[in-house]
Amino acid sequence: MKNIIAFAGSNSKTSINKQLAVYASSLVKNVNVSILDLNDFELPVYGMDLENEKGIPDNAQKFLDTMKSSDGIVLSLAEHNGAYATVFKNIFDWMSRIDGKLWSEKPMLLMASSPGVRGGATVLEIAKGRFPFMGGNIVADFSLPSFFDNFKEGKLVNEELHLELKSKVETFKKAL
Repeated sequence: MKNIIAFAGSNSKTSINKQLAVYASSLVKNVNVSILDLNDFELPVYGMDLENEKGIPDNAQKFLDTMKSSDGIVLSLAEHNGAYATVFKNIFDWMSRIDGKLWSEKPMLLMASSPGVRGGATVLEIAKGRFPFMGGNIVADFSLPSFFDNFKEGKLVNEELHLELKSKVETFKKAL
């Protein structure tokens, strides 16, 4: 059986992007799913001087090893000021110092959500432009706008968006 990981590019305990990642990963049938939380991989803010003085922190290596041992990645990015959340950018930077192709060509369902009507579209576009240069194999992407209108009680309630997500999940599943 294939193993996938799902996580949000956020450290919020109530992350809407984690809720979306968990939900989307639950739609991938006949796989083992590991839900990761960036709070479990605390890291100092990346800096070259810090890396030169202390090396790569264990948690960066652990997160990277967990990703590399999976068969696929479900990631939903939080958008802060039109870009990655600081916690995601930090772990991303640390992992890139270990392996510049950190995504290892693993099939990826890349998503974003926000309370607004753009659904994290800006951060999704940034990631879609950047990840392929770093071993990202984005096989499907999905943006969920107006999270609190479209996602209730742990599931998508907008039928059109639900059908779109199911289609994206199927594309991801076939790529595993």
